[in-house]
Amino acid sequence: MKDAAKLVDGFLEYETAVNTGSANTAAAYRRDLQGFIEYLDQQGVESFDGVDRILVMGYINQLRTDPRFVPPLSSRTIARHLSAVRSFYRYLCTHAMARSDPFAAVRMPTVRNKLPDYLFQDEIDTLLGGFDLQDDFGWRDRALFETMYGCGLRVSEACNLRIGAIDFDNGLLHVLGKGSKARLVPFYPMIGQLLSKWVNQIRPRYVLDGDDHVFVSRRGRPLTSRGVQFLLNRAVDARGMAMHVHPHALRHSFATHLLDAGVDLRVVQELLGHANLSTTQIYTHVTMEHLRQTYDRAFAAAGTTGEKDKR
Repeated sequence: MKDAAKLVDGFLEYETAVNTGSANTAAAYRRDLQGFIEYLDQQGVESFDGVDRILVMGYINQLRTDPRFVPPLSSRTIARHLSAVRSFYRYLCTHAMARSDPFAAVRMPTVRNKLPDYLFQDEIDTLLGGFDLQDDFGWRDRALFETMYGCGLRVSEACNLRIGAIDFDNGLLHVLGKGSKARLVPFYPMIGQLLSKWVNQIRPRYVLDGDDHVFVSRRGRPLTSRGVQFLLNRAVDARGMAMHVHPHALRHSFATHLLDAGVDLRVVQELLGHANLSTTQIYTHVTMEHLRQTYDRAFAAAGTTGEKDKR
């Protein structure tokens, strides 16, 4: 399609500048828009103005039925694809690059809020307590995952953490989150001890000159998100924990355990770096579900006794 790449580049530059979007968000938008453009090319559409509601419905149907997606895309993922294209069309219309928005009258797929995965406190203790602290990289992994859990870090924030961001004297991390939004997060003494020995004694033996990333590989290179997932999978398997644990589950656990302990929701919002309180509120549903399960277990016997008494 003529000028498609140029228009997409302009849109992504605009989104980054106006909404301070992250590089990951821009990359996801680009992938989603490329998929939409490929669909339009297949349909013989030569411009974005040539898209109508029928073509949009066909695109949605393709997302739902495309055999390349195994398993099929969830409603949430389809909604994300459509959100990218809808934002693109709003940009085109606002800047007079398109005459109309064919997505304006299209209803988005219904998406249920998925409760975030998290670990119970005893599972966190099992995970964090199983590292070999006599081994340099056992120490690194304990420091990494203890910090991710105890400070509620996203995996990207842990990978990008710099030595200068650690305030050992005051027990604070200076975290640069999504959209380059900075926040201060306190850490408890164990995290300080783990980070101090890693940064000051162990890490200098492996790090490449001039690099200031906190968490590095055996070759002294910064850890990647994929590398962190590999290390976490290995730790979970070594402990015989019959579950899949994504690095983000540590952040979810941090938020859930704070709320379980009675910490105010707005404090949790600040610690997580959420722009909107509504994003943090999903964790209240998690704690309520935990409360319901605990209640049901506690009164299961009483309920059974009650039924017997009625008979």
